[in-house]
Parts: sequence; C-alpha cells; structure tokens
Amino acid sequence: MPQITNYLTIDVEDYFQVSAFEKVSRIDNWDSYKPRVVQNTGKLLDLLDRREISATFFIVGWIAERHRDLIEKIDARGHQIGCHSHLHRRVYDLSPDQFRQDTRKAKETIEDIIGKPVLIYRAPSYSITQKSLWALEILAELGFKYDSSIFPIHHDIYGIPNAPRFQYTVAGLDLIEFPITTCRIFGHNIPVAGGGYFRLFPYWLTRMLLRHINKKEYQPFIFYLHPWEIDPDQPRFEAIGWKSKFRHYNNLHKTADRFNRLLQDFSFGPITR
Repeated sequence: MPQITNYLTIDVEDYFQVSAFEKVSRIDNWDSYKPRVVQNTGKLLDLLDRREISATFFIVGWIAERHRDLIEKIDARGHQIGCHSHLHRRVYDLSPDQFRQDTRKAKETIEDIIGKPVLIYRAPSYSITQKSLWALEILAELGFKYDSSIFPIHHDIYGIPNAPRFQYTVAGLDLIEFPITTCRIFGHNIPVAGGGYFRLFPYWLTRMLLRHINKKEYQPFIFYLHPWEIDPDQPRFEAIGWKSKFRHYNNLHKTADRFNRLLQDFSFGPITR
C-alpha cells in the first residue's frame, strides 16, 4: 500500500493572541507587544523548504495587515493559504453578524495580499461547537469550500464529541469539513493532532497513535502547530491561571526537535490544492 500523505497545518498567530490570554492581552494592546511571528514562521518555512514539504497556513487577518511580506513569502513558497479569523476571537463568543464581519474582513485582507481566493477556514481554538454550528452556513455564504474547525472530543473550550472523525461533507452545504485528528481507543477519542497534545505526550506515543491512523484505519491525519510553539524564549504572561499557563508553556523547548522528527517519520502536504 502506498504511503499516505497527511495534512500539515500551521496556525499563524503570535504568542499574545492565544485565547487563553484574552483577559490579560487585550486586542487594543496587541500593537504594544513585540511581534515574534515573523521570525518564528520564517524558521518553520525554512525547515519545510529543506524537506520540500508544502503545508496549509491558516492566517490571522490582524497579522496579515501588519506583516504583508510574511504572507507573500508563505504564498510564494508554494503553501496553501487559509483564514484563521481576523481578531482570533472564539466563534461562540460572537453573534452571527459579528462572525460574518470578522471572517469577511480577514478573508478579503488575505486575498488582497495573495491575489487569489481563500477557500479554507479554521476557527480560533476550534470554536465551532454545537452552540456555534450556525457558523458553517456563514462560511459557505462567504465562499469557503473547506473548513477545519471541529474537534471530535470532550474539552472545556471546544469539541463536538460525536462528530465524524474524518473528512465529510457538511449536510446541506457546499462545504467539506476536515475534523481535527483523534485516535479511537477503548471507545474514546484521544486527541493526537498536534499543539499542546504534541508537547504533552512523549513523542513515541504520538508517533504510535498517528501510525495507527495511517496503517490500521488507512486515513490521513491532520497535524497542527503554531509558530510560537517553537519559541521557548517568548515573553511570558504571569497573570493567568495555572491551566492556561501549563497548556501554553509546557515543553516549548522540545517542540522544534519533535517536529523535525515528525517530518522525518511521516509524509505531509497541504489539506487541499
């Protein structure tokens, strides 16, 4: 059986934009923080160049407005460009009209830079849940053809536990969903898609579970990473809860090495072309 090509995704946001920090890092203050997204994304781009791997980069519109050259560079190096909202606010914290305006602004901003349609979306913090499924219809209305926002797990911030685990067409819409990857173990969906889980689990366990998806279920998996996850020297926010602090800062110093090993152990490409 030929090797499965998995989906590599990068969520391009800076360290001060993560949802866990929203109470201490307010949007009005973002311009006062020293940006690190350009240098960190550049490191990822160089690594992918060396390995001749293309990925899907989900861009925050606020980043695109301020770092146009970065978005042009990602596009010029042959990667797929997606939308990751404009202000990185959770979908279920917005009204439908607010979500529509935020998403349209981000989409138009990015399309103006790369000169072609942006057809794929990912919600901040995977925040399309049962209480915000209305967002899928708005995505289709705005011209998106693909979404990768639904995480089929139980979680305090996101998740639709009974959602399909692999690619499917959203009922009644011209929209294909690429759920965030889980491994089914003893009747439970175990998250193995990247991010904080990649930093929490030992690498051998991540590799074993991802190989199970490829070799036993014959399915590609989605892997996601943020540029700030390869930056252990980023400025730190101390006035946050222990859970948020652990989720964000745990094992940052190990991410780059683990990611390098992952790229050696599996085949990757963008979600769509």
